[in-house]
Amino acid sequence: MDKRVSRIQIISIGFLIVGNLIGAGILALPINTGLAGFFPSFFGLLLTSAAMYYSSIILSREAVDRKESTFNYPSLYKYYLGTTGKWIAVVANLIILYGLLTAYLTGITSIISSLFHLSISPVWLLLAFFVVVTAISMAGIGKIQKYIAILVVVKCAAFVFIVFMAGSHIKAQNLTHINWPLFVCGIPILVTAFHFHNIIPAVCESLHWDQKVIEGTILIGMTMGFLMNATWLIVGIGVLPLDTSSVGLINAFMKNLPATIPLAEIMGSQIFLLFAMFFAMIAITTAYLANGMGLIGFMDDLTSQYMGKTNPVLSRVLAFGPPLVISLVYPDIFLKAIDIAGGFGIVTLFGILPSIIAIRKASTATQKVLGIVMLALFSIFFLLETGQEFGLMKISPDVEHWK
Repeated sequence: MDKRVSRIQIISIGFLIVGNLIGAGILALPINTGLAGFFPSFFGLLLTSAAMYYSSIILSREAVDRKESTFNYPSLYKYYLGTTGKWIAVVANLIILYGLLTAYLTGITSIISSLFHLSISPVWLLLAFFVVVTAISMAGIGKIQKYIAILVVVKCAAFVFIVFMAGSHIKAQNLTHINWPLFVCGIPILVTAFHFHNIIPAVCESLHWDQKVIEGTILIGMTMGFLMNATWLIVGIGVLPLDTSSVGLINAFMKNLPATIPLAEIMGSQIFLLFAMFFAMIAITTAYLANGMGLIGFMDDLTSQYMGKTNPVLSRVLAFGPPLVISLVYPDIFLKAIDIAGGFGIVTLFGILPSIIAIRKASTATQKVLGIVMLALFSIFFLLETGQEFGLMKISPDVEHWK
């Protein structure tokens, strides 16, 4: 291990990775994957976590090779795939960041409105959250980084508490349901649950470009994220019945609801409700801050390239305007926004494109075959999401078929 990297740094970066992993994805996880059942969902966790770890290692090696504090993915893909690769990366990144910010805005509004049955219009809740958290995002990472770290620790503590409370309500028979065809509708959520790749350049720089330490730290962070996601699957699928009642998985799926809403209702506990609300708010807030700051930087880069200089006002309007408008027009788009961000954006930017780089740089037959397998896997994910979104495949809790 590089002596410059202390154990405290490794632990700190590991928690930073966990903080990025545990966001809106975990709130949606039992709802979309639960329709297929626990065992297909757990298999999906294993598959997507391994695939996303693979792509994270490919990208971390590229970051280490360059050792640039201004490392960005459009430039990376332009180097390997030309201008086409650059613009694919730009569009994919916009889909990810716009999709996730939209999911955060609509998700937090649904959670507050549903759990507390407030008489105030959801629009005002959305606008209030947007104004406060967006303003904090604009303060910059340097001013709020330590507070984000504290929030991540608090988020993990709240997660442990609600899992402990809900654990006694798990019914073993709920975990035995299996419907493999419906596994397809959970793929975008599973991919999103292991997405942290936007911070890989910062992780590499913080760990002094030591590849061995970087790979170990990423593995630690993703393992912690995997355990939390798997535990949440057991709780969500084990507690919520597979029916159309107000606390049922099918109802939550059809209404685009985060898992904390039906869980709080079925628990019937004010303490659980408060902690579930606390966990959801912190999870969404920390994720919004991280992605919001990433989107500001991305827009600063784009505007400086095409206008000759950075326009801070324009960058921030372009960063936060579209997600706000989409959220106001489509307030019930929580799960759908994550589906689009994961199934199209994340799969392309952090799955397909890194696999192409791996194939091109492979020095052994094994490396090349592994790259081809990963490219095929992520391409299948993309095609399945395309089939769902463009009406080529009909998916519902009762039936799935190709038209």
